Formats: sequence, structure tokens, C-alpha cells
Amino acid sequence: METAQQISLSRQLSEDEEGGLQLGQIFAALRRRVLLIGGIATVVTVGAVLKALTDTPIYQAQFEILTQPVTLETRIISTANPEGLSNQEDLIGSSIDDVKLRILKSPKLLEPALEELQTRHSSLSYKQLFGGLSLSVSPGEILVVRYRSESKDLVEDVLALLSESYIRHSVEDRQSDIIRGVYFVEEQLPTLRERVDFLQESLQDLRRNYNLIDPESQGSRLTERISALEQEQLQINVQLQEATQIYTALRQDVASYGTDAMSSFLQNDQRYQQLLGQLLEIDTEIAQQSVLLLETSPEIQYLLDQRQSLTPIIQQEGQRVQRQVESQIRELSVRNAVLNDAIDTLKLQVKELSSVTRLYTDIQRELSIATTNLNEFLSKREALRIEAAQRQAPWEILTQPSSPKASVSSATQNLVLGLGLGLLVGSGVALVVDKLSSVVHTDRDIKEVIPLPTLGAIPFNQALSDELTTLIGQTQGESLWQTLSYDSEPAAVEVRAFAEAFRSLNANLQLMTPDKKIRSLTISSASPGEGKSTIAINLAQASALMGRKVLLVDADLRHPSLHRKLGLPNEYGLMDVIVSNVPLEDVVQPSVMSPNLFVLTSAGSPPDPPTVFASSAMSSLNQAIQEKFDLVIYDAPPMLGFADAYLTAALSQYLLIVVGLGKVKRSQLQQMVESLKIPDISVLGVVANGTSEEGASSYQYYNYYSPLSEMKAADINTQKNTNPDVLSKLWQRRGRF
Repeated sequence: METAQQISLSRQLSEDEEGGLQLGQIFAALRRRVLLIGGIATVVTVGAVLKALTDTPIYQAQFEILTQPVTLETRIISTANPEGLSNQEDLIGSSIDDVKLRILKSPKLLEPALEELQTRHSSLSYKQLFGGLSLSVSPGEILVVRYRSESKDLVEDVLALLSESYIRHSVEDRQSDIIRGVYFVEEQLPTLRERVDFLQESLQDLRRNYNLIDPESQGSRLTERISALEQEQLQINVQLQEATQIYTALRQDVASYGTDAMSSFLQNDQRYQQLLGQLLEIDTEIAQQSVLLLETSPEIQYLLDQRQSLTPIIQQEGQRVQRQVESQIRELSVRNAVLNDAIDTLKLQVKELSSVTRLYTDIQRELSIATTNLNEFLSKREALRIEAAQRQAPWEILTQPSSPKASVSSATQNLVLGLGLGLLVGSGVALVVDKLSSVVHTDRDIKEVIPLPTLGAIPFNQALSDELTTLIGQTQGESLWQTLSYDSEPAAVEVRAFAEAFRSLNANLQLMTPDKKIRSLTISSASPGEGKSTIAINLAQASALMGRKVLLVDADLRHPSLHRKLGLPNEYGLMDVIVSNVPLEDVVQPSVMSPNLFVLTSAGSPPDPPTVFASSAMSSLNQAIQEKFDLVIYDAPPMLGFADAYLTAALSQYLLIVVGLGKVKRSQLQQMVESLKIPDISVLGVVANGTSEEGASSYQYYNYYSPLSEMKAADINTQKNTNPDVLSKLWQRRGRF
């Protein structure tokens, strides 16, 4: 479980490292197309040098114009009327922009100069004059005028004429701008005056119709009057409330008309109080007489009669006071109503005045704007008239036309530029050609087409491939990798790195299925020539060196090659077992590469190989060899165009695909991937064969951790030459598996 997690983590890290700018792949593509890049760079460089050697000398000269001088006239005008100028920048000089540069190169200015130049240079055309002229603006608003031509005299004449023409144009351009400005101002003044007059009349009518001078002051006065009337109304309301309360109390006191009348208004009335005093005296005398006299006595009756006659008088007096209070209440009510009407009238006037004030303000604002515009236009007109009086040119020649100088392209400079441009173009073409070739060159290319893990990257080793068959016959039971050596230390390191790649591949295969050992494996590729047989041989040797008993079966019946690569006879083999029922132990041959490695050659090419792999005899043979060997490796034919590899893969547990870098196209891999969508075939992964980048890093790694043995190449070669009859000894080992 821990191993599986480590594999998953390593895959995740490798995926995280992908993406971005792959400089390694770009450099690899450039190395593959180095001849194309060199050819293009050579052609471009030679062309640039030839152009420099054959070009005609071009003469060039220039002059400079200061476009913003402060003249004496400008200073006088600025001092006399600094606020009335139309535009200070216009007086000093307008800035040079793209539009003005196009005007300076327009036919309007160049055609008159061309007519004068043609009197001395009859062959000169407008196209030549325009094409050789260049204008630019340097810091400080300095106009730089350059002219290029093959004729030295023409350069001098053009610049001399243009210097006068451009100065004259600056004066004319300023005068024309001023004239257009004056015309525009004169055209706008009547409209502005009419607008001011109309607004003034509207303001005058508004004041006359509403009898006002200043709406704001009149509104303030109306507001003050409303506030005073409201204050007076408040006082009247207080008095009216007091009178109403007095009137209610009077009604109660008049009804009682006795000495107990407590109304403040009655208490303050002298006549009413005198009558009450008389009534009190009579009541006092009656009380005194009642002590001495009887109630029927004439004295008592006289007093009672006086009292009875005084009571109506008191009531009448109380009613008189009550009517007086009623009159006061009515008077206060009338005054309150009058104040209400006055306040409502003033509020209506204020409301009407607000709308009038808004209209008045709008007219006043428009009148102010119109008056300001009119004054500004009048000021502009006077300023333009002053500007029109100027006669000094706004532009000034800063540097006179220089002497024409010949400029010939430098051969050395063109050589450097041509080489750089050639390398750049060649690199671009090389990358495009490499992309369009659709050939798989790197592991990344494989991953983009085949969604399977890359289990191994076998470095390219041409020397090993060339000497493999020869060295097979020179071994004596030891490992082929131990036998191989070269005269130089780097070459020996490459051989060891080659062997280490297969050990890593064998380890990766075991880690892919940690819970279940691989007992049978089919190795194939999409197309011929991708190195599947070499991968099968060296993977079998790597597994055998790990102590496993390995059988390598040549299942490519259409083009068998294992016997040639391993230096073994092909008289007996797979076809003998299938067709003639020859015992397996009679045809299996031991390999000189390792004591644990055995080989089953093809022993012929049948007319219909698919029938062989689909037969029951092949199924029985597959079951038998898996029982006798720890690992069976089938070297199957290519997968595209043949059914043999699919039938062989169906017999084994897994299929291992070999991809020859630089030998197979993407379309072939895509076609193979589509054909692999078969449930009976379990694809284990991919082996990248012939990688140069991986090989280089592997050599460095192996060289660091595995220094060369003290045994020199000469000693090893001596040992190899002492085994001339190895094959005869190998046949004596038959049947030992």
C-alpha cells in the first residue's frame, strides 16, 4: 500500500511540473532541425551581405525649425493687453502633431516646390520627392526635416527650397487662422447681441408686470408682514379665549345675583357692586329688626319690600355687563377673521412671487451668460485684430541645411543583422516544420496522445545496437551489460546507464501490480522499427538478473528477429510446438545473456499467423510455459495492420507498448489507441524508446553514483576473445529449465 501511494505521489508531482513554457522541448526541436536553421540563416546572411556590397550610396541632409519662438511682437502684445489675447499658444506658435506633419508633406506644399525643382532636375517626380522626405519632432517642439536621395545636388536644392517654403507657410498659416477667427467672431456677434437684448427686454417686462425691482427683497418684506399679522392674531386669540371664559362666568353670576357673585368682571363693576352693597345693608337691617319685631310688623314688611324692589335692578345690571362682554367677543372674532384673510392674501402673494422669482433668476442667469459671451467675443475680436498686425514669422530656422553625407550599408553590420534575422527566421520555420511533421519526439508528446503512464525511458545508444549481435557470441554466461565496454570512460557510462534504464523499467512493472506478480507480458508497438524487440530482450535480461526464470518468446511470426539479435539458431521453435507437437523442452534455448533467461524462437513464418495464435494449441502452450517460468515475455508484431499482437496480448496478462521517439507519428499512435479499446486486453503502460534528454541526465546520475570499475576496457576485451565456442556449450544446457 505504501508503494502504491508513492507511485501515485510521483505521478502527481510529474503532472504538476508540466505546463508553462517547455524550453527543453523547444531546444530539442531546434537541435533536430539544425540543418534547416543553418541553411536559412546562411541564405539570409549572404543576401544581406550582397545587398550591402551592391547598394548605391544614398545622400542625406537635414535642417531644424524652431516652431515656438517668442518674438518681439508677441512680447509687446502680451504687455499691452495680457488678458485680451485670443490664445497665448496661438501667438507663440501651434504645436506640431501628426495632422500638421501630414499637411507639411501634402501636395499643397510640395507641388509648388516640385515645379521649381523640375527646372533643374527634370526627372524628379512627386513620388520621388515625397518618398525621400521625412519629418519628425524632437523634444522642445523642434521640427527636423530630412531628405534622402542618390543625387547630392538634389538633396541640397530640396532642403534649401523647403526651408523657405515652410517658413513662408508658417506666416500664411497663422494669418489664415487669424482671418478665419475674425470672420467667425464677426459672424457670431449679431446673434449674441440679439440674445442679450431679448433677455434684457424680458427682464424689464417681468418687473413692470409684477411691480417689483428685486424679488428677493420684496419676498422678505412679505414674509415679515405675514409674521407680524400672525403674531397679532395670536394675541387676539388669547383675548378672545379670555373673554369667552369671562362670559361663561358672568352667566353663572347673573343667575345667582347675590353677594356670592365671584366674577372678576362683576367685582370690577362699581354700579353692580353698589347695588350689591345696598342689598347687603337691607339684609343686615332685616336681621337686626327680626330680633325685636315680628315678621308681620310694618317695619319688617317695609324692609322686605325694599329688598324685593332692588333685586330686579341687580339682575338688569348683571345682564348689562354680560351684553358688554358679548360685544367684546364679537369684536375680537371680527378682528380675528380679518387677520386670517390678510394672512391668506399675503401667503398667496408669496407663493406667486416664488414662481416669479424663479423666472426672474433664470432670465438673470441667462442674461449674465449671454453678456459674458458677448464681452469675450468682443475681446477676442480686438485681440485677433492685434494679432493680424504681426508680420514676423512664427517659425524660425534653428539649424541651416547640412551638407549631404553618403550613407552606404555596412557589410559587417548587414552580416550581423542578417545572421540574427536568419537564425530567428530559421528557428521559427524549424519549429513550424517540427510541429507539422507530427512525429513523436518526447515523453510529453506521448502523454498528449496516449492516456497511459510512461513506465520507462530508454536512452538512445546507437553503438550498443550496432554491436549487440556481435557481442552475444562473445559472452560466457555473464550479463551482456557486464560484457559490453568501450575504449573511453563516457561510452562505458552510457552502457551502464542503458542497463540501468531497463532495471528501472523492470522495477516499475513490479510496482504497477504490487499485489499480483506479472507472469506474462506482451511487448508491441504501433509501427515497425520502434525497437520493441530490443526492449523485449533487455527487459527479459533485467528480470532474469533479478533471479526470475524468464522465457522470451518470438511471437512476430511475420518478421522474426530474436534469433538474429541473440545469435541463436532458428531451426526449432514455436511453430514446431504448435504444428508438430514437439515437446517444449526440446525447442527452448538458453540465452548467453543470463543463466535464468531462455528463448523460444519462431522456427519459421506460417502463411496465416493469426490462426496460430487463435488455436487451442497456442492456448495450451501459453498455459504450460506460464507454469514452468516465472515470467513469459512475448515479442509481438506491430499492432497497426495486423491482428497477431491483439491475439498475443489476449493470451498474456498485460500489454506493454513501445513508442520509438522520432520514428512514429501522432496519427499512428491515435489509431493504435482507438484499436486498443478491447475489454480482453489490459494495457500496462508505455515505454519511450530512444530519448536523448532522459539519457543525458541518466548518464550524469549513473556516473555520479557508479564510478567505473578498475577493470579497463582492454581487460574486458581480452576476456571476450577467450570464448570462441559459446554456442556449442549453450546447446549442452538445453533442458535445464
